[in-house]
Amino acid sequence: MSSRRRLLTASSCLIVLLAVGGTVVAQMEAGDRGILPIDSTGTLEIDGIHVDVGGKDAASARYAGWRIAQREGFKKLWAKQHGRPESEAPNLSDSVLDGLVSSIVVDRENIGPTRYIADLGILFDRARAGELLGMSGEVRRSAPMLLVPVMISGGTATTVEIKNPWQRAWAQFRTSQSPVDYVRISGMGVDPLLVNAAQTGRPGRGWWRNIIDLYGAADILVAEVSVQRLYPGGPAYARFVGRHGPDGEILGGFDLKAKDSADIPRMMAEGVQRMDELFTRALAAGELVRDPTLITVEPPPPVEDELAAIQPVAQVPLSGIQIQILTRDDAGLNNAVAQLRTIPGMEGVGVRGGDKGWSILFVNFRGNNVTLASAIRARGWTVSDVNGTLRVVPALQIPGAPSGQ
Repeated sequence: MSSRRRLLTASSCLIVLLAVGGTVVAQMEAGDRGILPIDSTGTLEIDGIHVDVGGKDAASARYAGWRIAQREGFKKLWAKQHGRPESEAPNLSDSVLDGLVSSIVVDRENIGPTRYIADLGILFDRARAGELLGMSGEVRRSAPMLLVPVMISGGTATTVEIKNPWQRAWAQFRTSQSPVDYVRISGMGVDPLLVNAAQTGRPGRGWWRNIIDLYGAADILVAEVSVQRLYPGGPAYARFVGRHGPDGEILGGFDLKAKDSADIPRMMAEGVQRMDELFTRALAAGELVRDPTLITVEPPPPVEDELAAIQPVAQVPLSGIQIQILTRDDAGLNNAVAQLRTIPGMEGVGVRGGDKGWSILFVNFRGNNVTLASAIRARGWTVSDVNGTLRVVPALQIPGAPSGQ
């Protein structure tokens, strides 16, 4: 069997069918465009384990092969985590490993009457295996990076507009063990309209900002592969190029070969692994620096009206005050009234009458007699308070003017 599929162990084998109106909804490949990415946040994967074992029958040989794969898988994962040889990894019993392994991935297998040959991958439960693997604390990861997988074949560049083996390989890639925080697109909804191959060649920052904000990312990574075939179904040569940012800055590239069409999924899976290593090296070297033009600048706060910015001041009570002022004639009266109206806090000035050159005024003033008297004196006038009435003599009056009624 050459197709890649996951075989769950007996402890975790559970098939859930969601029937809606008599229709079974497929979870992995819903839709005709892209493929939903695998959620690998709770697992740790090690692949490339080759087993060749015999048994009294096919089932026994397969069971023995899976046991061997579990043991070798834990040692490989331990060595990978610690950067040390597999010989130093602890030896765990099969019963303990059964509790750590969540599933077994079959890449290739050949089953004979008494022999089992296969290439397998092992998925370990992150929560249960983490402590035995010496994984503690948080792993430092990059900022969220929107991953755009572009495949060029036959002169046509696509991302998730149609299903293709490059996007499938990225959807099947388990990103939880990578320091790069990938944001992968699935091809559902508006993905083919917003994140298509043409978008990777557009330099407009405004549109890019809208896209990465929509997908909750902070930057862009483009994984591009160009595939050339000698003839249909024959060998395929692929050139892989990793790009970064809205301008498509090249981070590196490599070449791979598939012997025929059936070998292309294997080539794409290897290409994803090597592309992740390329992005990881760029991250470690400090090359994945976010383009400052992708940062959304918050608009400045609106300028507040000057009057609105002034804190309200408590209003001084309005008082009615009577003034007796020396005016002598109508011109002097008009001048005195005009002068009084310019005093701050003066709300109104009314003439009540007059006699012998003195005029009686009644004013509405925000304040009391003392405040108004001080304001009038500040103009150079003479003021005296007689039983609550302010007697005012304007400046430049003729000496000897009467001082009373």
